[in-house]
Amino acid sequence: MTHVVKVYRAERFSPNSADRDRAIIDAAGARFASQGCTIEGINEDELDASDAADIFLSMARTPRALGILRQKEAEGGTVINRPDGVAACRRSNIDRLMRSHSLPVAPLSGTCGYWLKRGDEAAQYREDVVFARNETEKDEALRRFKDRGVADVVETAHVKGDVVKFYGVQDTGFFRTYHADANFSKFGDEAVNGATRHYAFDAEQLQNDAERLATLVGVDVYGGDCIVRPDGTYAIIDFNDWPSFARCREEAADAIAAKVNAIIKGKKVKR
Repeated sequence: MTHVVKVYRAERFSPNSADRDRAIIDAAGARFASQGCTIEGINEDELDASDAADIFLSMARTPRALGILRQKEAEGGTVINRPDGVAACRRSNIDRLMRSHSLPVAPLSGTCGYWLKRGDEAAQYREDVVFARNETEKDEALRRFKDRGVADVVETAHVKGDVVKFYGVQDTGFFRTYHADANFSKFGDEAVNGATRHYAFDAEQLQNDAERLATLVGVDVYGGDCIVRPDGTYAIIDFNDWPSFARCREEAADAIAAKVNAIIKGKKVKR
């Protein structure tokens, strides 16, 4: 019987979103339970090299957990998202990839302020993402990062427009976009952009850009944020592995299960 392990993300990587993150991985796991698989859940901090499974549905981000999952892959297990792809989701690496492959990204300079974001890993605290209104505030924010021991900081200019969130699962056709939810925000940063104006934009092109970035990074389950300008152009300002899919959870769970089953089928064909 196929055994599935759900690897829950450590709560420090789910600021104000632990329940949402747990809900999507539970929903994905339920699809495999309905197929007759046995299901087990474990926090990434408790994942052990002795844990065995045919499928790992993983939201893990710690280097230790990713190392264990790499070994599970080497032993023939199916891991989604793949650990190397998750490691590549460092914000500084995402910024580098977007600029080097001409994907739409926020400019480095501007006149409307700056965003400074921790670049070595996902945001865990409010202080990991800072808006600076001018050069003086930017320098002060950089000093605070340095005082906290954070040397890898991504700096970009603020882009005015609508905050649009996107969610996707590679090779399944699943892609959704939503304007920022006024009733939920991890840190409230969306408020800097003000009221949503619902500027028109090309959702199909955004999907193409997001899927291209997901391929470059090496993740199958992804999400992110972009800013849509009044003229319909956009800049991707955030990209991450396995978001909570809170507004489309059931559809996303179906797509994730379909992706995993396709991967497994592909492995059998190759053998």
